[in-house]
Amino acid sequence: MTHIVVLGSTNMDLVAYVGKAPQRGETVTGREFRTIPGGKGANQAVAAARAGATVSMIGAVGNDAFGSRLRTGLELPQALRAGGTPTGVNTDHLRTVEGPSGTAHIVVDDEGGNSIVVIPGANGTVDHLVPGDEGLIASADALLLQLEIPMAAVLAGARTARAHGVRTILTPAPARPLPPELLNSVDLLVPNEHEATALTGVPDPFAAADALLAQVPEVVVTLGAAGCLYVTRGAEPLAVPAPRVTAVDSTGAGDTFVGALAVALAEERPVREALTWAATAAALSVQRAGASASMPYRSEIEARYSA
Repeated sequence: MTHIVVLGSTNMDLVAYVGKAPQRGETVTGREFRTIPGGKGANQAVAAARAGATVSMIGAVGNDAFGSRLRTGLELPQALRAGGTPTGVNTDHLRTVEGPSGTAHIVVDDEGGNSIVVIPGANGTVDHLVPGDEGLIASADALLLQLEIPMAAVLAGARTARAHGVRTILTPAPARPLPPELLNSVDLLVPNEHEATALTGVPDPFAAADALLAQVPEVVVTLGAAGCLYVTRGAEPLAVPAPRVTAVDSTGAGDTFVGALAVALAEERPVREALTWAATAAALSVQRAGASASMPYRSEIEARYSA
């Protein structure tokens, strides 16, 4: 079975659902509040597990109530409806540290849009690899990275993956300048269109993808309901549409896409098929509330993909 390692964040999502998101200085009345396990790292781990991979998580939670719930949420079987052996995310390398766990404060409006404030908490302590992490990364088919933990750990993970010939997939979110050393160790960069613009200063996603291609071998720019754009050196750009659905909550859709894409590529599916399969997973996720809670199982992705 495909083995995916995720080095990244684990947060508790504090989600408020409102008709219309408040403007600066405005107070609105919401209709619902939920606490949902999340964080870009944990979300991608759950997405990959539900898509059919064996997944291991490297990161940290606090020694608070959220930390216990976050760990348990990852460890619970993610593949019960996927066919095959039920499996949770392996948390042997998920550290518990003194202090609060990370949190994400999310407002979701009636159109499914969201705005998010992330407070790192325990994630801020993940600034290096610890004994055992390198061997775990070396055993993987792919390493998934994001930018909700300190850059030092992201760099260490990418260097380790490169040294062992492991495919490295980076989601550059939250967007920030990327060190050349990191880009030199990344195989596939997956920004959304806003992150692509932030990284390049180029508003057009096609031009932004081309600019990023000068720094990494492959780029996928996700375009929300419009699908995604794939570019690689020496080939024509490939635009893949997304299934047409009515969005309820787009939180976690990008992480669903990346987790499913990592699994599809590790299974050596052709690029177009892998992108379409991942886009199908993301489209299923936006039809449900929450981040990790909304992520589809492999059987659901296959059923919709084949329809």
